[in-house]
Amino acid sequence: MKKIITLFAIIGLVAFSSCEGPEGPEGPPGYDGLPGPPGFVSKVMEIRNKDFAYNNVDGFYMSGVFNPLIGDASTILIYRLVGTIDASTPIWQLIPVNISLTNNREVYYDYDFSKEDFKIYVRANYDLETTAGDFLDNQTFRIVIIPGAFTGKSVNKPDFSDYNEVIKKYNIDDSKVKELN
Repeated sequence: MKKIITLFAIIGLVAFSSCEGPEGPEGPPGYDGLPGPPGFVSKVMEIRNKDFAYNNVDGFYMSGVFNPLIGDASTILIYRLVGTIDASTPIWQLIPVNISLTNNREVYYDYDFSKEDFKIYVRANYDLETTAGDFLDNQTFRIVIIPGAFTGKSVNKPDFSDYNEVIKKYNIDDSKVKELN
């Protein structure tokens, strides 16, 4: 009798486990890679050898637009080229930054951004036009776009002041930098 019950149990188990019902609905699309808008990836853009413009409202500035727009929770980091170690090793400095000069003179770089555009500013506690070539003319900046999402989770962030660490953390291929005009 035990053998018959065991046989029925095995047959029942096989029969029920091989049953298949109707397929459920497709789930919502997920995110690939880092959090952010679907399909959006981190990227780097560059402003190369550009002079700052001037107006009475903003002072010395340069600006650009994002095409396509960046996500609502995304952020940008802007780095200024301050020199090179050799032909293939640039030195990038995260802005905002305050640069102290001799005779108590200071130069300050800063920026603001929205999901549509950005603006970089430079100010000083003296007449910047007396040192225009050093701080206003032929400036190069890297703009790093980092996708984000509005979550309550704590994210392991890199040291943003280290350009190379940021590039590595967000898997950015900076050999394909898009140049902005």
